[in-house]
Amino acid sequence: MQDEASQTLLAPLPFRNADDEVSPEFVEAVSAAIEAADGARLRVLTEDLHESDLGALVEALPHDHRPRLVELLGRDFDFAALTEVDDAVREDILEELETETVAEGVKELDSDDAVAILEDLDEQDKAEVLEQLPPGDRIVLQRQLDYPEGSAGRLMQTDVIAVAPFWTVGQTIDFMRDTPDLPDIFYEIFVVDPTHKLVGAVFLDRLLRTKRPVRMDEILADEVHKVRATDDREEVARLFKQYNLVSAPVIDDYERLVGVVMHDDILDVVEEQVDQDLRALGGVKAEEELSDKVLFITKSRFAWLFVNLMTAFLASLVLKGFEDELQKMVALAVLAPIVASQGGNAATQTMTVAVRALATRELSSSNRMRVISRELLVGLLNGLAFAVITGSIAALWFGTFDLGVVIGIAMIINLLAAALAGILIPLAIDRFDADPAVASGPFVTTVTDIVGFFSFLGTATLWFGLK
Repeated sequence: MQDEASQTLLAPLPFRNADDEVSPEFVEAVSAAIEAADGARLRVLTEDLHESDLGALVEALPHDHRPRLVELLGRDFDFAALTEVDDAVREDILEELETETVAEGVKELDSDDAVAILEDLDEQDKAEVLEQLPPGDRIVLQRQLDYPEGSAGRLMQTDVIAVAPFWTVGQTIDFMRDTPDLPDIFYEIFVVDPTHKLVGAVFLDRLLRTKRPVRMDEILADEVHKVRATDDREEVARLFKQYNLVSAPVIDDYERLVGVVMHDDILDVVEEQVDQDLRALGGVKAEEELSDKVLFITKSRFAWLFVNLMTAFLASLVLKGFEDELQKMVALAVLAPIVASQGGNAATQTMTVAVRALATRELSSSNRMRVISRELLVGLLNGLAFAVITGSIAALWFGTFDLGVVIGIAMIINLLAAALAGILIPLAIDRFDADPAVASGPFVTTVTDIVGFFSFLGTATLWFGLK
């Protein structure tokens, strides 16, 4: 019986199923161990999980089981997993945990991961956690937290390998072999002067190919792409993309080396920015998570929907102005939404391209006119194509050639307007230092609706009035 119990305790379970999701059987086993307060079983189940997999498990667990998992695993819980979960999930877990538990977990993390967790605490809890850390760790983390939110200083790791210019390759290699607390992953050795100002960097491949007696300042990299601790993290991400960097030294206002930004942190920044832009285009706040409560999501989306409602009333005023014509010819009421809708779709395409180009700095004053001209030409060609298509369908549907001509003219006008609105509105919003991803949508929709209705009904009024 004891052997069977041991086998049950050690029985492996697949973590992910065929759809690459966390296996429900695995989640059930972990939940059962949590309910039984069986820390030994939990350690067996989670000991081989990567921090990202552990984060996925945390999110898959019921709400009340999440903090219990952390408490039961104790020192065996990797707090880096909390940087892999939704912000709302992380905040809920941290609220439930004792300050001592958070402090113990933060103590074992790289500084960038520790800062990511401390940022979610309120000021009182943050101060209590910092107070329980060793003085050296507390000073380092407090200094990072003092940097602006969203800056390279919050993103960087403070553990770096820095040596003097006069050190030899042999001394540097021996130092790394004899020092137990080096960073887990690093790609370059930084060379600093006596005041800790950055002199340059030596990449590991060059270090290992150089003979031991050679001085470090003789094999410095030709160019070091350094960033300031106060630089915006999105600017740092652009630097990594432009120069294909895997890491970059971070300096303070006095040119002193204070840390290093790694490529994995930049991947998180890029993913976060893409996610924010996609949400913004749909009128969803950047902080909204799948785990958020219904009331919070409802309130966060209300403002955007209200703005769209007001713009819809503006478009309806145009229809009101042509009330008599609409009563005379029902076909106009049937076809008018088609023109407006097609213009809205075309404008959204142009707006998406423009917002992305502005975000990546691909759209600038040097190529602005060329891009605007290109979008106008695209709008004209698509307008002509859809004028023929919709005009033919309308003429056959309602048995009148004149109606086909009217909707064809309106389609050309509205797709040209859509092209202009889709690019000029994001450019104008960006000029006023606002986020075009957030603010462009309602304005673009309003323009295409108003121009679509007015061009179609106005053209119909003139065309049939002259008959």
